[in-house]
Amino acid sequence: MAEIKFNSVSKSFDKKQVLKNLSFTIHSGECFTILGPSGCGKTVILRLIAGFETPDEGNIRIGETTVADGSKGYSLPPENRNIGVVFQDYAVWPHMTVLENVEYPLKMQGVPKEEAIQRARATLKQVNMEELENRLPYQLSGGQQQRVALARALVSRPAIMLLDEPLSNLDANLREEMRFEIKELQRSTNTTILYVTHDQEVALAISDRIAVMNERGEFQQVGTPQEIYENAVNPFVFQFLGISNFIPVIVEENGSTRLEKGGSMFLPLPEEVEIRGCRKFLAACRPMDIEISKNGGSLEGKIVRKAVLGAIIDYRIDLGGTLIRAQTQTEEASIKGLIFDEGEMCTADFARLIWYPLEETHG
Repeated sequence: MAEIKFNSVSKSFDKKQVLKNLSFTIHSGECFTILGPSGCGKTVILRLIAGFETPDEGNIRIGETTVADGSKGYSLPPENRNIGVVFQDYAVWPHMTVLENVEYPLKMQGVPKEEAIQRARATLKQVNMEELENRLPYQLSGGQQQRVALARALVSRPAIMLLDEPLSNLDANLREEMRFEIKELQRSTNTTILYVTHDQEVALAISDRIAVMNERGEFQQVGTPQEIYENAVNPFVFQFLGISNFIPVIVEENGSTRLEKGGSMFLPLPEEVEIRGCRKFLAACRPMDIEISKNGGSLEGKIVRKAVLGAIIDYRIDLGGTLIRAQTQTEEASIKGLIFDEGEMCTADFARLIWYPLEETHG
């Protein structure tokens, strides 16, 4: 186990600043995920920790050791950092068997042959690949190759595992299976894991904490998956963690609200929401937070699109000029007689809304 600390780290490439004065801590033994769009600097952070890049400013510590210091131009070589790295493309050697692939790092470290084989086999067992040790990579599925890459990174017993979008090349079923296996590996080995991804489902499933990063390389929010999903600090974070509705509303002098598009009256602003002179808000919600019915709801709308997605029905609803998405469980809606057709009128209620002052909707 090892703690990772970034202290005011900055990094530029060809005069383009990717990271600026970034500070954060990854606790020993936790799975910490950096979630953000492509090109925001997630992989740069991983490469700085691994020792593949050196910071321009600031320093990086692993445990009690300063492994990089921008002011001194110092960077501890990657092989001396006790780190395992798994990349998106697996990078297993095609001419080596599964066992040889996993054994290779130990061979480079000069571990005696018999000990290396024993450790490689024990690690393959951790990732449920012990039955396939004599196969070549072309004889494996994508998920099996990814397990080999994980075993090869684990075999050296690293204090830290760095995972760079390792599941993005897998199909949906394999991604789901592998994310649970990665979490179980972290629990069983107590290794500190940094996982970088743009996939919010993976981040929510495996993380102890998540840092949501914007396109400027800034952390917008750091917290547990539940904290971030339920209490996103701004619209950027809210939108990045799933399908989102943002409903622009205007607050009247008497405190009532109306839709900015269409002008219809909207739901009252809750008392705990401070106006502070702001007259424009975004009311944010998830599609599952909207309950649609035949009548009696708070707002009237029209179904303009319907998509049956197996267990879920996805609707697009026009609230007098403002479009929102609502989702219902197919079986429940069928039992209650609440399946709508395109063009049909409905009413909508909101189980939960988060209100963001429009002046603060930056990300």
